[in-house]
Order: sequence, then C-alpha cells, then structure tokens
Amino acid sequence: MRSTHRAASSVLLAALFVAGCSPDSLGGLSESASGTPAAGPSGTAPATGAVGRAIAVGAGPQKTYTVQQQPAADSCHYRYLKGEPLEDPKCTPGAISPAVTQANLASTICRKGGYTSGIRPSTSVTGKEKKLNAASYGFTGRMEDAEYDHLISLQLGGDPNDYRNLWVEPADPGHSKGSGVNNKKDPVETKLHTAVCKGQVTLAAAQQAIVTDWTTALTTLHLA
Repeated sequence: MRSTHRAASSVLLAALFVAGCSPDSLGGLSESASGTPAAGPSGTAPATGAVGRAIAVGAGPQKTYTVQQQPAADSCHYRYLKGEPLEDPKCTPGAISPAVTQANLASTICRKGGYTSGIRPSTSVTGKEKKLNAASYGFTGRMEDAEYDHLISLQLGGDPNDYRNLWVEPADPGHSKGSGVNNKKDPVETKLHTAVCKGQVTLAAAQQAIVTDWTTALTTLHLA
C-alpha cells in the first residue's frame, strides 16, 4: 500500500509540474477557491476592472459617516501631466462602493432624480478630512480653490468616504485665485457617467480608466 501511495503521489506531482504549478503555489493562491480576489487593505475584496489593477472595495454608503484617518503628513506627492494635477496612486488608489454594480445601475447611479446627494458625507466630516489630507499631500494653496475630490466619483460608483478614494485636488493651471473650485476632471466624470448609463462602456471600464489617468480616460475609452 505504501509503494502504491508513493507512486500515486509521484504521478500527481508530475502532473502539477506539467501544468506549471508547484505544491507550494497551491497553498499561496492570491484568489480564493471561488475565484474571488484576495481582500484589500480594508479587509474587503477588491473589484477587477476591464483591464489593469484591481480596485479596492470600500464600506459603501453609511447612515452616519465618521472622519477617516488620512495618510501621514507629507507622505503623498502630486503628479502633473501638462500642468494638470494627478493623485498619488500609493495614497489615493481609488475605492468603489459595493452598493453600485453593473446589474443595478438603473436603481443607483443612473436612476432618475439622482443618486449622489443621498449618500454624500456631510461637510462636517469632509471638512476635517480635507484639512488632514491637505497635510498628507503637503498642499499649501488656497483651500477654497481646491476640491476634496472623489477619485472615482460618486456618479461612477466610487466609495463615499474611503480615504483611498479622496484627495485634495489642486486647482487647474491658469485658475484665478479666489474664484472657487472649477476642475477639468469634473466634466470628464460626467461624460463617463453618461456613457455608462447609455451602455456605451461598462461601469468597471469607466472606473478603471479614471483611476489610471483621468486626463486620458475619455480617449482610452474612445469617448473623446
């Protein structure tokens, strides 16, 4: 019996080797047996877009929001493309809401009468987070001209209050000081939302495009 067991084990190991697997890899899968991606930093499973890296899943809409801890002061760094500010992907990789899926668009982000106003955190919460996040990014400009921005906007199913989905977005180049928030990223989000609701692109594709680079999102999805 022992010799038979050893022979069977040898055959199994040989089959695994031919298939490109090793015994060690069987115990270290990044996905569960059901194919679900491994949990992200918040303990929730990330969602995978059409292409690119997985996007973390946040807590979703809450009845009561609390001020979220932000990255350490001066630990985040803006990137700039043709003068336009982009987030630090290590500090602000984006996070989506589990309440919004491709299957329920009609009853969430695409419903008549709007969706975002009922899930948006109050300014008493986001105001404090904005100051903390400004310190994270070392932002020293006028706070009135900077937007505390959802990287994946609420109208694209972004998580309402996950720190990974919020950043202090500086004003665009040439912006007049004191004239308030007016960022070119906002109309990009609106166009993506329209395309998702019309069925021109999937929700996952729009989310992936915005976290990759909002300045090229429309071109990437052939919506420019």
